[in-house]
Parts: sequence; structure tokens; C-alpha cells
Amino acid sequence: MSADTPRGSPRVAVVTGAARGIGAATVRTLAGAGWRVIAVDRCANDPRVPYPLGSKDQLAALAAEHPDRVVDVVADVGDLPALRDTVTVAEDRFGRLDAAIAAAGIMAGGQPLWETEPEDFDALFDVGVHGVANLARATIPALLRRPEPRSGRFVALASAAAHRGLYHLAGYTAAKHAVIGLIRALAHDLRGTGITATAVSPGSTHTDMLTETARLYHLNSPHDFAQHQLIGRLLEPDEVAATVVRGC
Repeated sequence: MSADTPRGSPRVAVVTGAARGIGAATVRTLAGAGWRVIAVDRCANDPRVPYPLGSKDQLAALAAEHPDRVVDVVADVGDLPALRDTVTVAEDRFGRLDAAIAAAGIMAGGQPLWETEPEDFDALFDVGVHGVANLARATIPALLRRPEPRSGRFVALASAAAHRGLYHLAGYTAAKHAVIGLIRALAHDLRGTGITATAVSPGSTHTDMLTETARLYHLNSPHDFAQHQLIGRLLEPDEVAATVVRGC
């Protein structure tokens, strides 16, 4: 993957869910490859989510690792105007936008479907589905502003749950299936533009969200999920990030 276009200008990406986990790893991988990155996170807890989310300090520390390449922006993926403002930051600061990566996600559930509260579904779809759609609404027009022949990329983090069912996680499973459907439709909408839409579906990855999943399953450690993985271990965020960036 080349970090620069033929004109020599570094490519620019927006990454959501960037304060920690796969989002943070993706920012680091992009910055290490020479990209300029707008790292976005809500940096606040969600009252519908029973565990702490990424913080402003984590996002700022990530940006400080690459002070000339990464800009931290506090914005919620549920706030479309804020995401559009984020695109403006990218274009004002770096003059362009070449890729958008939707990595924001949450975990909720732990009960059979008939005992799952509607609020759990709302939270999972608001962040995991509407958040992806909002990022597309905000970034695709900027990607289309790149001169032809262009090669923009829109990448969403789905999950192995997007291709199977998970016990007591009907809402999460449904949301990830919806991400796959959304990306397939977006890919058709982008046909002939030079911009691609893809989804990456990792298995169990060593993140705070997996720790919450272990708690929902009453497991002692997230490493207990390793026995269900074909490779016999958990994925690391950097491994997933490498796959995401390879597609850019």
C-alpha cells in the first residue's frame, strides 16, 4: 500500500471509535504508513451501555503519538452534523479525504431475545448501524470530490456475528448483519465512482468490548473465547487494523 498519491500528497482518513480498541489500532497503522488521520470518538459514556467507553484522555494520547499526522476530534457517530464538521476539519487541515473507517461499536445483551429490552436494540443499532450510515452520509460526498480517476475507500467494522448467530446476543447479531447489508447496498450505490465500500468481519478480538462480552457470558476472562476460534487464540487489534488498512 502506498501512503501517497502520484501527486505526492499524503492520503487522509477519518476513523470513528478511535479512542481505543480496533479504532485506535487502525489510526496507529494508518499514521505509521504515512496517512493523515482524523481520529473521532464520542469520549463519553452512554447510559444505555453498562461499561465505560473510550475517554477524551485516551483519544488525546493517541493523537499525541503522531502530532503531525493525527488530529483528535470529539464527535458522536449519532450526530450527523458533527460528523460533517469532522470532514470539514479533514479538508481544511489536510486538503482532502481519501478514506473513512467506521470502527465505533458497543456491546449489549446477555439475555434471550424475548427478555432483551428494546433500549439494548436501540443502542446497538444507533451506534453500530446508524453510526455507519451517518459516517457514509458525511464522508462519501467528500470522497466524491476527489478528482478522477479516484480511489476512495469506505470500510466498516462488522463482526463474525454478521455471518452467524450468537447466543444471547440477538441485538448485536442483528446489528452486525445490518452493517453487512448496508455496505453491500452502498457498494452498489458507488458503482463506477472509483470508491469502494467494504466490511471487515473479525472474530473475537482482545478489546474492552470483548471483556464486556465475557462478563455478559459470566466467563472468568475474555481469553475463554479463544477455544471457539479456528486459530486457537484471540485476535489482537493490530491484526484487524492491518486488514482494514490493507484495503485502503
